[in-house]
Amino acid sequence: MAISDFSKEYHAKMFPGSVNKFAVTDPEFIERFDNFAFDEVLNQPGLALDDHTRWIAILATLIGCQGIDAFRAMVPAAMNFDVTPVEFKEIVYQAVAYLGIGRVFPFLNAVNEALEAQGVTLPLEGQSTNITENRLETGVQKQVDIFGEGMRTFWQSGPAESRHINLWLADNCFGDYYTRTGLDDRQREMITFCFLSAQGGCEPQLTSHAAANMRIGNDKQFLIKIISAGIPFIGYPRSLNALRCVNEAAKQAE
Repeated sequence: MAISDFSKEYHAKMFPGSVNKFAVTDPEFIERFDNFAFDEVLNQPGLALDDHTRWIAILATLIGCQGIDAFRAMVPAAMNFDVTPVEFKEIVYQAVAYLGIGRVFPFLNAVNEALEAQGVTLPLEGQSTNITENRLETGVQKQVDIFGEGMRTFWQSGPAESRHINLWLADNCFGDYYTRTGLDDRQREMITFCFLSAQGGCEPQLTSHAAANMRIGNDKQFLIKIISAGIPFIGYPRSLNALRCVNEAAKQAE
């Protein structure tokens, strides 16, 4: 079995002192997977990412594709690349706005179990920056900060019968989650991009959030790095769809 030295070294950083059980049960597969995911992808020229950003993106991608078993396996690795308890929680919390609690519930349990196993006392220190009475106001401002001034009155727009959904986008999606500390705006837009690209079927929203990412500093090349980092975890079809959305957003911005 010819797992590369770089892949072996990176795996040792992910899981110090552990032996990959798949090297015993599936040696041919794990040779190709590990050499691709933990060597070729990481060392592709022009696609360098710091490990902390890479692992935040991987966690969000695994939530988006509903990879609960892989998520549980990768949580210790992410901890070894300095993803903090607060960051774990914020990634999972924000996922609820884009996937719903029905799909995020197992990941909330998984993070709680992992943190408690590490001796972390729950609950963590609160990260809220608003209260019920001003969550709409602060949510609207966050939409404006990320998408532009055109979002100032978006919550009041649309047919009367469905206008409440635009209101909820402002006070719930943005007011309840994006206004929290623990992750900054660029990180939050990056994980949203990962949630949407990994779950698929959300291409209009993915294009919109690709544009938002680029607007606040996560440029096209950065998003291509994020897509590339996710390929071993969600495969090519959804990754290529995400790339198409990034290209469309970049073209619209020209």
